Amino acid sequence: MKHAAKLEEELVKEEVIYQNPLLFLKIWEIASEISGYGIPDTWNWHYHKQVEFLVVRSGHLGIQTKHEFTVLGPGDVIVLGSSQPHRTYKHTADPLCYVVFQVDLLQHFDPSTMPYLHCFSELTQPLEIFNELFRGNEEVRRSAHDLIMDIYRESQSRKLGYELAITASIKRLLLLLMRSGNRDLFDSAEETGLTRLRPALDYVDAHLTDKIAVEDVCALLNLSYHYFIKYFKKIMGMSFVDYVNYKRIRKAERLLLTGDLSIMDVSYEVGISNMAQFYKLFKRHNECSPKEFKQRMRGASSLEASAGTGGAEAGTLLRY
Repeated sequence: MKHAAKLEEELVKEEVIYQNPLLFLKIWEIASEISGYGIPDTWNWHYHKQVEFLVVRSGHLGIQTKHEFTVLGPGDVIVLGSSQPHRTYKHTADPLCYVVFQVDLLQHFDPSTMPYLHCFSELTQPLEIFNELFRGNEEVRRSAHDLIMDIYRESQSRKLGYELAITASIKRLLLLLMRSGNRDLFDSAEETGLTRLRPALDYVDAHLTDKIAVEDVCALLNLSYHYFIKYFKKIMGMSFVDYVNYKRIRKAERLLLTGDLSIMDVSYEVGISNMAQFYKLFKRHNECSPKEFKQRMRGASSLEASAGTGGAEAGTLLRY
């Protein structure tokens, strides 16, 4: 095996193109039967904002992150957090086959499941803590493996209702991790923090069209400004302002999909009077403008058809 290259290689930001823009994910299989293996001479780091799961089907995959270096074998699963620099290589001469699953987890939380977002927020703890589950609990590892493979098969088949099947498998995967993780941490946060914040969350839902002042919410909970800001971020895994913006953009998405309102009217309906700010926030959450989003959603079936043919990398390239 070749020795590891120096860590001075270029750090590349990978732009993930979703196979289905409504599902905010990309999943594909990478296979390599070439005899060469070991750490390559040029071994660049890359990252992306999406969370990534890797599932090895055959062979051995070496992977390095800023925290650890590990080798995955058949049946193994690993999760890499958002914007986590990493690089991989073919570890043995055996044929290598693995599945890459990249997903924007935030997009799969709706109002009914938002209270559990903190369990997967990287502001409070890195997602890599779940890798201890995969290494130490065979049942959890096997279940995660099967769920990700279900997502892969559904994305390939595109049978009627495959979006429902994929969404259900993602939620089952999150439930598996949450229930198998540190129950004391999750239960404590849910029973105390979320109960205390419930009036604030309800207030946001009821006033998305209006200007929402942090001071008004602080008064509602009888908390000081600085304590509330820190407490909300600790419990929810994101700042109060980011939470309000997230809720507004999600509402804007629904209005763009289901109504005939102009983009300006949608902006006002979600409480953002500054169009430049609305465009900026929308693009941050969707990587496209509101107009492009509307066009993309209406043409989702054609986009899926083109994406379903598989990218150039599918089944042929090994990412180094």
